[in-house]
Amino acid sequence: MRFIRDLVTLLHRRDFRRLFAVRLTSQCGDGVFQVALASYVLFSPERAPDAAAIAGLFAVSLLPYSILGPFTGVLLDRWSRRQILFGANLTRAALVVGVGAIVAAGNAGALFYLAVLLTLGVNRFLLSGLSAGLPHVVERDELVMANAVTPTSGTASFLVGGGIGAGVKLLVDSDLVVLGLTVVIYTAAALLALRLRRDQLGPDLNGDEPGILEALRGIAAGLIDGGRHLRERKQAAFGLAAIGSLRFFFGLMTVSMILLYRNYFYGPGQLDQAFGGLAIATGAVGAGLFVAALVTPWGTRVLSLRQWITWLFVGAAVVSAVPIGFFTQPALVIGGFLMGICAQGIKISVDTLVQTGVDDVYRGRVFSLYDMIFNVGQVSAAALGAAILPDNGKSYPVLALIVAGFAITALVYSRAAQRGDRLDGGGLPGGVRAGDQTDERTQQG
Repeated sequence: MRFIRDLVTLLHRRDFRRLFAVRLTSQCGDGVFQVALASYVLFSPERAPDAAAIAGLFAVSLLPYSILGPFTGVLLDRWSRRQILFGANLTRAALVVGVGAIVAAGNAGALFYLAVLLTLGVNRFLLSGLSAGLPHVVERDELVMANAVTPTSGTASFLVGGGIGAGVKLLVDSDLVVLGLTVVIYTAAALLALRLRRDQLGPDLNGDEPGILEALRGIAAGLIDGGRHLRERKQAAFGLAAIGSLRFFFGLMTVSMILLYRNYFYGPGQLDQAFGGLAIATGAVGAGLFVAALVTPWGTRVLSLRQWITWLFVGAAVVSAVPIGFFTQPALVIGGFLMGICAQGIKISVDTLVQTGVDDVYRGRVFSLYDMIFNVGQVSAAALGAAILPDNGKSYPVLALIVAGFAITALVYSRAAQRGDRLDGGGLPGGVRAGDQTDERTQQG
């Protein structure tokens, strides 16, 4: 398998191994931490959460990536990235200790969400620092290979961390123990960063960089320029619209699934069973994400990117109706796996559309807009779910909305993308291959 061959090749580089170890350890800790959050907010005996609680959890989990994402580069281009990896992990460990103190006090109010928001905000710097430092530990001709391998491995480590966290929770039934494990893992990641030299990951400063305030003003102007550029690159623009629709309806389904396991399939005295059931369903979705990475290169050899995205939206509509519409646990596990394939396949393809359809000098700014659309879409879905979903998550009208949303997106996107081919003057061929082109964003599905 090509992935394994590429990974083995990169692991022969000592400095890559050291940076890779920081990534795997950090993202494993992220998985454990997310389990602790979900357990405390959604599966505590003293709380019977509704969609509003889930919306709040989504907001604090995703908004730091949307708001801070475009601005992290300013500091990453001025501070030692090795020190950022060390300091960010150590800071997160300290913040998780604070979260644990709040949990021990039994407070799930504003202070808890603020602490979580700060912890995840620091995480944005960490992930950006890992990506920015990668060119300093591999050769230039290995960079595409490294960009394909490391995010996938990080996602795998995140899922492993989630499995470890879920296992610990089920064994000891203590959110504090899971949080304590998170602190240990984050501290280990901080210490692993020290194996790299202070200046090894850059930045390579030349003294001509603008000041921080000037750079921050430039970011706002850059996002506007990126939006203007998209008006001339119709295929990329339609791809971003499609990914926003995907995240919205996928997010609405996610909120429904959490409520089904928490309040419909199991009673108030069956929290461990509910938590275990949701963990299995989430694992099925994760398995679908990895299968998508395997089948999408094949799919885009048979069909054009536009056709592949369209058919995956059609598939998402069908899967939402059957088997998910049966509202049984086996149906959700199977449906979650198939939905993971559809959602990640769309995302990989849209990533490729943006990578190939946007001029290089605008690519960073456009992907900043991409990140904002991606995360705000899911937060908006959670907010709508809070307003329209019943507490048990079972709603045929909402399910019909999701099915219709995916189907309409398939139709509108297909027609718009066909027109986009003509408006772009054929600048983005309909047969562009997704291949193995992945980056950090591809793994967030």
